[in-house]
Amino acid sequence: MLRQLSLAIALAVTAAASMPAPAQDASASAAAADTAPQAIVSTISDDLAKAIDGHQSELKNDKEKLIAVIDDVFLPHFDIDYASILVLGQNASKATPQQRERFAKAFYNSITHRYAEGLLNYTRGRVKVLPFNGDLNNKRTVVRTQVMLDDGKSVSVDYAFRKSKSGDWKAYDVIIEGISYITNYRNQVDAEIKKEGLDKLTADLEQKGSAAIDEMKQQTAGGHQ
Repeated sequence: MLRQLSLAIALAVTAAASMPAPAQDASASAAAADTAPQAIVSTISDDLAKAIDGHQSELKNDKEKLIAVIDDVFLPHFDIDYASILVLGQNASKATPQQRERFAKAFYNSITHRYAEGLLNYTRGRVKVLPFNGDLNNKRTVVRTQVMLDDGKSVSVDYAFRKSKSGDWKAYDVIIEGISYITNYRNQVDAEIKKEGLDKLTADLEQKGSAAIDEMKQQTAGGHQ
C-alpha cells in the first residue's frame, strides 16, 4: 500500500510540474496573482522547465544535481513541516521538535529521492487546471486538475494549499481521485510508530532515501558499461 501511494504521489508531483499557467482575471491585482495557489503551480512549471529543458542527459547522470533541482523548485512552495505534522497525527504531540524536524526531512527525502527521475520525463499539455470557485481560504484552498495518462484516461489530482505564518501560500497535501496522501500516510506511519517507534521509523525512511540515490547511481553506471 505504501509503495502504491508513493507512486501516486510521484505522479502528482510530476503533474504539478507540468501544469500550464492558468489565465488570470484582468481585475485581479498583481500582488494577488503572485500569491495565489494557481500562480504557484505556474511558477513551479516555469522553474522546472528552465532547470530541466535541455539538461535531461546531464541530470540523469548526476543524481545529486537532479535532487538539488527538485529541492530548489519544490521546497519553497511545499510546507513539509506542516504536512509531516499532519502525517504524524496524534504522534506529533508526543514527539520532540528535533524528532519532528528529523522525520519531516526523512519523509520528504524518501519520496523525492526514490522518484526523482520521473521528473525528467514530464511533458506539458497533459494537465487541465479546472476553474477555481469560491474565495481563497487561508487554512485550505484547493487547486483542482485533471491529468491525462498515456492510456487516454484522466485522473483527478488536487492540491491543498494553506497560507503560512509568513503570509506565503504553500502546498501541503495531494489528493488523487479523492484520496489524500496525508491521510493514507498517517495510517501507515501510525502503525509503524506503534510497532517500532518514531526514531526507528525515521531511520528507516532515511535509509530508503539514501538507498534510492545509490540505486540511481548504480543504474547510471550500468548504462555506461
